[in-house]
Parts: sequence; structure tokens; C-alpha cells
Amino acid sequence: MSEPTGPVLAAGCVLWRSSPYDGGLEICLVHRPRYDDWSFPKGKLKRGESALAGALREVLEETGHHCAPGARLPTSRYEVNGRPKEVAYWAAEATGGSFIPNDEVDRVVWLSPAAARNRLTRDRDHAQLDALLAGRSTV
Repeated sequence: MSEPTGPVLAAGCVLWRSSPYDGGLEICLVHRPRYDDWSFPKGKLKRGESALAGALREVLEETGHHCAPGARLPTSRYEVNGRPKEVAYWAAEATGGSFIPNDEVDRVVWLSPAAARNRLTRDRDHAQLDALLAGRSTV
């Protein structure tokens, strides 16, 4: 069997909603017990799956929420076990659903942008949050 070539392809969303309490912007983060980290919902693409379809599937699988995709956000590029990985991201508004804990994601939180920034485990995830906020300020 030959070694895989090229980057591992993945996709996800910065899932957001208007707070049911005060109408302010809330960002959804997921906790993955396998890595004990807080991040945006994301995952590897299935064979033949488009990045956007994969992003929407991952949001539903990890958060239980359906969403309406919006603007494309910066792609995250990094290495995992010596292999390059590329994660395509979109802004996405939550349109309904509910979270049920599972083996992959045991918790979700909806936080203000500032609190989300502080909770994110990896600094590289700040670029997607910053792009979402910059795009919302121009609307």
C-alpha cells in the first residue's frame, strides 16, 4: 500500500448565533475529550466530499445543529504527525438543533467572541474568529 500524498483535507465552521438572552453574538466551541481541547467543529473530509459539504456534516455531527453557511474564512494549515493538514472554514449561522454528547465531542459552549477567543486551545484558531468578526462589522 502506498503512502498518502498531499495534505490531509478537513473542513469546519465557526458556528454562531444571536444570544437568546440579549441578542449579542455567540460563538460555539466544542470540547474533544480525546485531545482535551476547545475548538471549532471540524473534521476530515470523506472521499469525494466537497469541503463545504464536509464542514456542514461535521457541524451537525459534533454539535447537533443545522446551519446556514456564509462567508469563507481563512484556511488553517499545520502539521499533524509530520503530515500537512489543511482545514477549510466557513462562517455559519446556527439554524436549529440540540447537542447530545458523544464519543468525539462531550461538551459544547456558546460564548461571547472575547470569551471564545480565551477558551480556544490553539492560537491558530484566532484567525477564523477574527475574520468572522471583521466580516460582521462590515454588514
